[in-house]
Amino acid sequence: MKTKMGKVLTKKVTLNGISNIMFDRYAGNNKTRLPPEKQMYFAADEKTLILPSANIVSFLTAQNTPSAPKRFFDLRKYKTIAQAILSYTAISPFEIPLLRDGRPIVFNGFSGDEDKKAGIYIHRSVARLKDGTPNPKVRPVVRTPWQLNFEISIYPNDEFIEDDLYGLFVKGGIAIGLGTFRGVFGKFAVEKWDD
Repeated sequence: MKTKMGKVLTKKVTLNGISNIMFDRYAGNNKTRLPPEKQMYFAADEKTLILPSANIVSFLTAQNTPSAPKRFFDLRKYKTIAQAILSYTAISPFEIPLLRDGRPIVFNGFSGDEDKKAGIYIHRSVARLKDGTPNPKVRPVVRTPWQLNFEISIYPNDEFIEDDLYGLFVKGGIAIGLGTFRGVFGKFAVEKWDD
């Protein structure tokens, strides 16, 4: 595709999980606690696991939580890069299927704290708030191997180049990752970055 500013570059991307990925879908308010099976993201069938492309956008552009530009660019410059990536990229599909061995991961329900067939388990931990108050966390985790396939379109711009974006995926995949509790969970390696 070509715009008046130039050619749109579209890359086919494959990310391979190298650590388990944790989910904690927001309930819409801070008081509601969702059960683990409701904290994952699903396709319309409510069984096939997906990762919203917005999660990858956050990895590339967030300013209030860890993001790849925030980690790897100068603190005086990362906001400009993050905003440029937000402006000049598009990821599709919006709902990216989570795959294992080339097939979608399908949730079958928990038996105890695990869905053995899908390779999903419930992680239980206690975080401490600033005042020391315990904050129990119960979240679902998908074991490796997992994979994501999607396309990212890069629109012509003079604020970043393809190599900048590719570098953020490569370095950020190890340092930051996807999902929740990023950096511990959700680490990935870039397997494919092709036209």
